[in-house]
Amino acid sequence: MRKVIFEGSLILVVFGMWVLFTECGGGGSGGGSNTTVNSAENVQPIVVNGGPIAADSSSNIIYPNAAFTSVTVCVPGTSNYCQTIDGILVDTGSVGLRLLSSNGGGALTLSLPTQTIDGNPLAESVQFGDGSYIWGPVEIADVKIAGESASSVPIHVLDHDFYTIPNESSSGGGPEKDDLQSLGANGILGVGQFQQDCGGACASTSGGVPLSIAYYECSSAGCHLVSVPLSQQVQNPVALFPKDNNGIIIMLPAVSGAAATISGSLVFGIGTQSNNGLGSAAVYMLNQNHAITTIYKNQTMPNSFIDSGSNCYFFSDNAIPQCTQSYVSGYYCPPTTLNLSATNQGANGTSGTVTFSVGNASTMFSGPTSDYDAFSDLAAPFKIADNFLWGLPFFYGRTVYTAIEGMDTPAGQGPYWAY
Repeated sequence: MRKVIFEGSLILVVFGMWVLFTECGGGGSGGGSNTTVNSAENVQPIVVNGGPIAADSSSNIIYPNAAFTSVTVCVPGTSNYCQTIDGILVDTGSVGLRLLSSNGGGALTLSLPTQTIDGNPLAESVQFGDGSYIWGPVEIADVKIAGESASSVPIHVLDHDFYTIPNESSSGGGPEKDDLQSLGANGILGVGQFQQDCGGACASTSGGVPLSIAYYECSSAGCHLVSVPLSQQVQNPVALFPKDNNGIIIMLPAVSGAAATISGSLVFGIGTQSNNGLGSAAVYMLNQNHAITTIYKNQTMPNSFIDSGSNCYFFSDNAIPQCTQSYVSGYYCPPTTLNLSATNQGANGTSGTVTFSVGNASTMFSGPTSDYDAFSDLAAPFKIADNFLWGLPFFYGRTVYTAIEGMDTPAGQGPYWAY
């Protein structure tokens, strides 16, 4: 059997804006269609392959149901000081490019200029719902993906050795995730629905109370909380593309049960070219919680998300047994596969039923499929009652659109999901 990455819920909400990193995913079926588009300047290949930790055969670790791609970063204004990094997690539940530095076993070795504020280096801490956190400087890079590029983008570099980590960053009591073994990726490409990772909440220090996302000005005297203008915060690189900048599309093939490595596409733009039209996709506008509503077994959950960065269906159901084996602790393990359904609702009145399955995680990772990377029926409990996370298995066999706030699309301005 292989060791399976599972970190539990890493959800955080910042004054009505949301950022989401989760490492539990699930499986979905039905609804929508999925046709891989032809190679084009706005199309980037993605792959579900267990992640960069699985590439090390001696580690015997897999990151299941995680879509990875590559990103090229350059010293701003140059074309010869660049580095292409693979093993980057594609995440519709967060915003911004975050790269793991070589200090933590990551691939980033390129020296990039550090973002400053009042002449001092700027750092960022992100603390998640389970108490874990990431830390490091905000740096500036030109970002290139497929044929798209964005200039002078503030990105987050994860680096434990960047100054002394403020005490409040680790106050949740969880582990730091600034190394390859715990993060499971060389970085995260956050292509969610917002233009900055924190927005107005971090443009003010809110009376000095640390936020789940917090920026720090660092000097020889240490690092202290600081408010940061929107333009200097970690940015959604897609929103900074000169074109195809109003959202993204993820296309992955259908998976029945389990599959080995699968390949798909990350498409930039919605309705901007012949290969990224909305077609007949149903549009789910976000509600006042910047989420959609999911109804499951008569329970209404108005803080639900469609999140490619979550590797399982994440929801609460006390009737489904949880796994007892340590290597799959935290997942669901029903004795037989369950066929379930739920209804998604958008703020615009769109409603649709989603059918999905929940299988036995112990069987998935210890039987004939233990060397596979994609599982359509992996699920786990969620401790927050009003949340349902539709993880990467929801994307299998669907074309899923993520529209960015304030950007025009054929269905109106984002933010929304569509499928």
